[in-house]
Amino acid sequence: MAQLTANDHELGRPMAPPPETLLSRLFEPLGRRVVGVVDNLGAAAIFLVKALILIFGRNQFRAIVQQINIIGAKTVNIVALVGFFTGMVMGLQLYYTLVKYGSTGVLGSAVALSIIRELGPVLTAIMITARAGSSMTAEIGIQRNSEQIDALFTMRIDPIGYLISPKIAAAIVSFPILTALFDLLGIIGGYISGVVIMGVNEGAYFYRIQSSVVMADINGGFIKSLVFAVIVSTICCYQGYFTHMRKDSFGARSVSLATTSAVVLSCVSILVADYIVTSFLL
Repeated sequence: MAQLTANDHELGRPMAPPPETLLSRLFEPLGRRVVGVVDNLGAAAIFLVKALILIFGRNQFRAIVQQINIIGAKTVNIVALVGFFTGMVMGLQLYYTLVKYGSTGVLGSAVALSIIRELGPVLTAIMITARAGSSMTAEIGIQRNSEQIDALFTMRIDPIGYLISPKIAAAIVSFPILTALFDLLGIIGGYISGVVIMGVNEGAYFYRIQSSVVMADINGGFIKSLVFAVIVSTICCYQGYFTHMRKDSFGARSVSLATTSAVVLSCVSILVADYIVTSFLL
């Protein structure tokens, strides 16, 4: 068989590639991508652990307060607006669903549980990602490309502790507070839509909320918000910090692509983490 293959090659006929070559061509790109994903996950985990440790360093309180103002206080308006109108839409949609079964009395519990368990933490995290997460990535990416981070190394200042740790700490503080605000305004929006506009009994609305919402529901929402805070802040800061290592671009374009990647990855990670955390809480 080896002699026949050699003769075929001498006659100009192409030799069949060995099986291992075909397998490598099929699985090498997939394997390279998987290794790259695992490598990035490991680097991001180390990045997060170091940032969490440096939160407790000296002179961090003022920087954390400044980041709480940027991440939390300046995001209140958009979170409040989205929360209020989300509650109004939920009240309207659920009313027309429940009225078919004569169950409009449970509108309050349906709106409150939907917002507190799921919509509040998820939509709040997405809004903060869109408003503050993208800003974090762009800011750190520009500092990297303009060599400001290298200057911090030169001055013997740890850039992770100086730039990253306050942002992660501020996110951990801000996410639960903004989630609570979203929940409150969402319930108020559901009240206006269901009670004021559609005529549901006011006492039944608030009674159902009081009787159906338990502390486990509220704690579950806060747990999700803390998980989302760590995920969003880590992804956004990591993408900006390692902007210079991107292989698809450099300079200003690398910052724009890093910002886009941070927002997309954060939103996808929020939804994946929401499913995982919900499966543990139920």
